[in-house]
Amino acid sequence: MNGGGSGPGRYRIGIDVGGTFTDFVMADLKAGGLVFHKEPSIPSDPSQAVANGVAALLERAGARASDIALIAHGTTLALNAVIQERGAPVALVVSRGNRDVMELARGRLPNSYNFRIGREKSLVPRENVYEVAARMMADGTVETDIDDAELDALAADLKARGFNAVAIMLLNSYRDASLEARVAEGLRRRLPDVLVSASAALWPELREYERALIAVLNAYVHPLMALYLDRLTQRLAALGVTAPITITSNNGGAMSVATARERPIDSILSGPASGVRAASHFGEGLPYLLTFDMGGTSTDVATVTDGELEFARTSMVGDYPLMLPVVNVSAVGAGGGSLAWLDGQGILKVGPESAGADPGPISYGRGGTTPTITDALLVLGVLHPERFLGGRMRLDAAAAEAALAGMAASLGLAGATQAADAIIRIAAARMSTELNKFLAQKGTDPRDCVLIAFGGAGPTMANILAGEAHVGSVLIPPSPGTFCALGALISDIRRDFVRPARVPIGDGGRGFAKVTELFGALGAEASAWIAQEGDLIQDHSLAVTCDMRYPGQSYELPIALPLDERGQLDEAGAVEAFHIAHERAYGFREAGSAVEVMNVRLAATGRLAPVPLPDVPATAPPAPRERRRVHLEGGFDVPVYDRASIGRGVRLSGPAIVEQLDTTTLALAGWDIVCDRHGSLRLERTPA
Repeated sequence: MNGGGSGPGRYRIGIDVGGTFTDFVMADLKAGGLVFHKEPSIPSDPSQAVANGVAALLERAGARASDIALIAHGTTLALNAVIQERGAPVALVVSRGNRDVMELARGRLPNSYNFRIGREKSLVPRENVYEVAARMMADGTVETDIDDAELDALAADLKARGFNAVAIMLLNSYRDASLEARVAEGLRRRLPDVLVSASAALWPELREYERALIAVLNAYVHPLMALYLDRLTQRLAALGVTAPITITSNNGGAMSVATARERPIDSILSGPASGVRAASHFGEGLPYLLTFDMGGTSTDVATVTDGELEFARTSMVGDYPLMLPVVNVSAVGAGGGSLAWLDGQGILKVGPESAGADPGPISYGRGGTTPTITDALLVLGVLHPERFLGGRMRLDAAAAEAALAGMAASLGLAGATQAADAIIRIAAARMSTELNKFLAQKGTDPRDCVLIAFGGAGPTMANILAGEAHVGSVLIPPSPGTFCALGALISDIRRDFVRPARVPIGDGGRGFAKVTELFGALGAEASAWIAQEGDLIQDHSLAVTCDMRYPGQSYELPIALPLDERGQLDEAGAVEAFHIAHERAYGFREAGSAVEVMNVRLAATGRLAPVPLPDVPATAPPAPRERRRVHLEGGFDVPVYDRASIGRGVRLSGPAIVEQLDTTTLALAGWDIVCDRHGSLRLERTPA
């Protein structure tokens, strides 16, 4: 299958399934154009919304299903299953004496200032944890092997209790996965309909609780994800789609459906990562990007430095720590559907609860009764009731105004517009506080940042937030409301691998030979995985990172290791790279000390054919389609422009509103709008 031309392989489709809308982007790899679409999500069957949207895209483009080269798909299904506790009942198999691993966790208080806060709920009740005699020593040798009689009894009990998902975490199996693999294979033979997840096969890293949690989370969402992928492939096949499907992953890449079935844990935080990937594409050449993804439910931020995404080794999924590499995304506030409410003291609050897709904001007319940020923006005049989603959906401004008038009366304000203004200011202040905290932890001045805003509500709130947080400028990509779908579309195939090392280097011993050996083994495993991910991959690259520390330290620094001209690791270079990183982080180095390598990590990337960004033609400054009153900051008249009329090089002065199918951009007084060659709008402070 080729990546361009007329006929098969001409189109590539990116999809992002959200709680409110399912977003689509279709790239024409021959002509270079992009087609965007938004489809209301169907929470009871997300695959139906995907099928509806693909059919609508094909009709709009006049294309056939057989012309599609690839469908790249992002979903929050696994994440929502964990947060909403909708996963499958899971049985956990552990080594004897390790039964309380999920109950003990890390033994830490959730809050050291409040002893009344309860501990996080275990995903696996203690009665669902099974002990087996199989046990491995800390050096990787097997103390007690599994036997057939024990497996027979275990399988019979699991079958009698009706489990269809099983997780396995044997003590010390991160050192050698073979014992755990034998237990897993034995259960699969005896229980062919049960989905078995083994911790060392998923992520063989030290820390038994976190490793158990990865296996449990994978098993917890496995049946739900498998069912969804079955429905998805069936519905697309019914449309005549024969192209391969990829699922976006936590690390900003993508994986085949086969890998996603086996490792759904790798997709659990993939949605926000896709938006950051797209930001790195559109922000090329900008040294420091701050992504601002404001959708219907929440607002997420991340950083991109010189085009490189920032990764975290641990993150949180609800109350649970996830020990996997993920794009470092932080939640900073509410979304467009977040509810405005009064607390017990009559103080106005915004979020974190959201109206979601059903019933949605009051103005959607689906039964919502509590005002949201979207309702506030409508009453303020920022949004037009007849032009939401390009006119496909009419908003009920009267219902939103009536609800906000009631809230205004409770707050002692003059009317609905004052209550709406208060909601927007509170939301902006909350996001600004979290944003500045996020940047302060990185030692970054917000004035040096370009805020790239996307999501349905991102461009609408971006200028308000930039002013509040003192951010330097704002970038609005051409279709912000479908930006995560575009990120899925341009994502290469990627997977991360890890192996424990726990050896000293730089002391003349054989430690570095062990590191080199692990690098070779990981490279072979990664290359074999890349080979089975599909024939659209043009070439691939491997990047190695080592977790390193001085002997006796409790935490490691991740050090990216360059390869020499022979493609080999260099020991002296690795040691010096660690000394430099340690001095930068802590202010000193121990030049005469040996260095320990705790883990060897490898990132394998399979590159797909690039998707070209279309250029927009230069145009004269357009005339506004209308002027309307906006009630922010005391009220002002605003010219309203159609985004399609704004070409390369156009400069407009704020205050102004720019409307398009998937979002509305607001520029305040004192800011200018400048359009670049790809059609992105740059909001800059008006020169004095």
